[in-house]
Amino acid sequence: MGAKARLEYTHGGRVARLILNTPKANIVDRAMMADLSSRLDEIAARRDLCAVVLEAEGPHFSFGASIEEHMPGVIEGTLADLGNLLRKIAATPAPTIAAVRGQCLGGGLELVLACDLVIAEKNASLGLPEIRLGVFPPAGAALLPARISAGVAAQLVLTGTSWTGARAESHGLVARLAPEGGLAAALEAWLAEEFAGRSPDGLRHAVAAARRPLHRALAEDLPAMEKRYINELMKEPDAMEGIHAFLEKRDPCWSRTAEKP
Repeated sequence: MGAKARLEYTHGGRVARLILNTPKANIVDRAMMADLSSRLDEIAARRDLCAVVLEAEGPHFSFGASIEEHMPGVIEGTLADLGNLLRKIAATPAPTIAAVRGQCLGGGLELVLACDLVIAEKNASLGLPEIRLGVFPPAGAALLPARISAGVAAQLVLTGTSWTGARAESHGLVARLAPEGGLAAALEAWLAEEFAGRSPDGLRHAVAAARRPLHRALAEDLPAMEKRYINELMKEPDAMEGIHAFLEKRDPCWSRTAEKP
C-alpha cells in the first residue's frame, strides 16, 4: 500500500491539505501517524499559508485507532506517537480545519480535537467509544474541555455515545455544518470566504493566541492522562478483557460485575 496520508496544496498554494488515505476506515495506526507527522514537518516552516485542512478519502473520516496497537508493550509507543502528532497539529503556522464526513471515532476524533475549527456534514457521527472497551481516551479527555464545557465533554468520555454533526454544532464542537454529501462544496466556500484572502502573518499570530487553552491541555493534562492510562488502567483486568472481546467479536465479561455488595 502507498502512503497512508498525503499532502496537497490548493487556493494558489495558500491552503495545505492533509488527507487520510486508507479508506474506508482510515485507521489511525502508528504508520498513519508517522505519515501525518512527516507531512506536518513539510509545512512547519511555511509562513505563506492561510489554512491547513485535515480531511479524509472515502465515506468516513476515521473509525479510530488500531485496537491491536493498544496491547501491553505497544500502547506506550502508540500514545507517545499520538501525543507528538497532536502537538505538531497544534504547532502548525496557520488555522487548522478538520473536515468530517461519516464516522469520526476514537483516535480519529482526537485528531479533530487538536484542530482549531471543524466543519462536518450534519449526519456525520463523532464519538469516543473507548469506555465500551473498558478504557478511556487520554487525548479526548484532555482536549475536549479545551473545546467545550467540562460537563458536556464528560458525556462523550463517560458514555461512549456518538453525536451527529448537527448535535456537535449545537454544543460548539463543530463550527460549520454541511449538508449530507455537501462537505467538499461547503469547505471550499468557507475557505474562499474566510481564509484564502487573509493575511498569513495575521492568521499565524491569531492562532497562537487562540490556541492557548489547547497548548495548556497538551502540556499539562495529556501527560497526566497518559500516565494514568499506562501505569494504572492497563494493570486492571478489564482493560485487556475489553480489547480481547472486541477482537474476538464477543461481549466483554467485566471482572467486578459479579461482586456481591
